[in-house]
Amino acid sequence: MNRRLFLSILGGEAAAAGGARVGPERGSLVVVGGGRLGPPIISRFLALAGGGEARLVIIPTADTRDHFDEAWVRDHFLHKAGARRLTVAHTRDREKADSKDFTRAIEAASGVWFGGGRQWRLVDSYLNTRTHRELKRLLERGGVIGGTSAGATIQGSYLVRGAREGNHIMMAPGYETGMAFLRGVAVDQHLLKRNRQEDLVGVVRRHRELLGLGIDEATAIVVSRDEFEVIGDSKVAVYDANRLPYYFLSPGDRFDMAARRKL
Repeated sequence: MNRRLFLSILGGEAAAAGGARVGPERGSLVVVGGGRLGPPIISRFLALAGGGEARLVIIPTADTRDHFDEAWVRDHFLHKAGARRLTVAHTRDREKADSKDFTRAIEAASGVWFGGGRQWRLVDSYLNTRTHRELKRLLERGGVIGGTSAGATIQGSYLVRGAREGNHIMMAPGYETGMAFLRGVAVDQHLLKRNRQEDLVGVVRRHRELLGLGIDEATAIVVSRDEFEVIGDSKVAVYDANRLPYYFLSPGDRFDMAARRKL
């Protein structure tokens, strides 16, 4: 593994700078395994963002479509849950994603939500752009970033299922780096629903420094610094090279990602 990829997986120098070692120093993450978003997940995200009057940004770029009109916004789960200050940020143009005009809404927001689809689209549009930097700054000022399916996986530092050729490929050269809101972590989703519970084993065996988290549908982890709580309906699998193949956490369980132990 080259040094650049290794530092990307670990989140670079930030992982060794003290304070939180895995999660964000400030702010929160809501990382959802896809499928149905139940009231506990939606209400937790909105509460962390500041409620229905909070300024929120939806990033739907993992999806195939290119146009997200007002009707689409009105049908979005956040609008249905009472959020009224919603902005869509979407582009396939990295130059635009690197511009002040595009990131203005993120700079004013207290919460951002990544929708599902394919991870590589998020990488191509946003990785290491001004948008990516402003998302990290949102966390630094105490905001929340949430996402489901591909929008969950992109939050890890090591990206799985990033291949353009298909999401059955776990490790794809050129698409192995996520946004590193979780440092030293690989996130998988749709875990039990799609019988994927064995898939992260090979990733963690190859990259033994990683913590793997497999999240089932209708289930989320809510991250604060190095700890998370499991909420929702199903399970989260933990993959640690010292305890392979994996073990499960249930709703209500808490986990320390730095110490790699259940609390």
